[in-house]
Amino acid sequence: MLTIGTHMSIAKGIAKTAENVVEMKANTMQIFSRNPRGSNYKTYTEEEIGRFQEIRRKNQFGPLLAHAPYTMNLASDKEKVYEFACTVIREDIARMDALGIENIVFHPGSHTGIGIEAGIRNIIAGLDQAITGDENIMVLLETMTGKGTEIGAKFEHLRAIRDGVRHPERIGICLDTCHVFAAGYDIVGNLDGVLEEFDRVIGLDLLKAVHFNDSMMPFGSHKDRHSTIGAGEIGLEPLLRVMRHPALKELPFYLETPLEDAEHKIEIEMIRQKL
Repeated sequence: MLTIGTHMSIAKGIAKTAENVVEMKANTMQIFSRNPRGSNYKTYTEEEIGRFQEIRRKNQFGPLLAHAPYTMNLASDKEKVYEFACTVIREDIARMDALGIENIVFHPGSHTGIGIEAGIRNIIAGLDQAITGDENIMVLLETMTGKGTEIGAKFEHLRAIRDGVRHPERIGICLDTCHVFAAGYDIVGNLDGVLEEFDRVIGLDLLKAVHFNDSMMPFGSHKDRHSTIGAGEIGLEPLLRVMRHPALKELPFYLETPLEDAEHKIEIEMIRQKL
């Protein structure tokens, strides 16, 4: 069975968000672990948490995904920026784990001039202070486009991070279709080859989620602009091939396309029909 959902707002509470997922005829969701451009986060009553858990059980939701805020840069060498990132990832892993969220994903970060290797060392240290090894939640490194000094545009970057941490068993990967396409991995013309390279460098068993997005920008552009499914440079049929691929079809897919809930409902229905 296809596991598909979208990035959802939690402005009206996490239980209401779960209700909206059901209304959308989806069976999973992605939420921000806190304000994506700040430091605030929501706390929930036991009653609301109980209602949220009941909705996801009753409707047989697949694995849920939390997304760490964009303001977090674990690769930075600036003390205040790095300390903030370390605090956020430590707190949010614990908070999302307590909610029973299966996975939390984050952008590895930008080295801002210190170099990829130094940036990766900072990411590793940040993860080591955040992950105890006793969590149930998996921490996912996201594939990136490589804009500016961004780390994660090459599979080797993600492998180096996972290899360096104290608890690699808690680290997985989230593949973003828009990002890998913009990074120069040809999922349109050579999907099998890209997945073979991923398997060789990282291992397909470590792939835990797919951000399912079309790209406004052309192949190899290193620019991060999401488009609705079928309206971008990747195109509908190549994206459906991703979803149908034997190595990927059992994974949860999360849309991050620029639509509201009602339009996402239509997008999900279209995807189900085309599959």
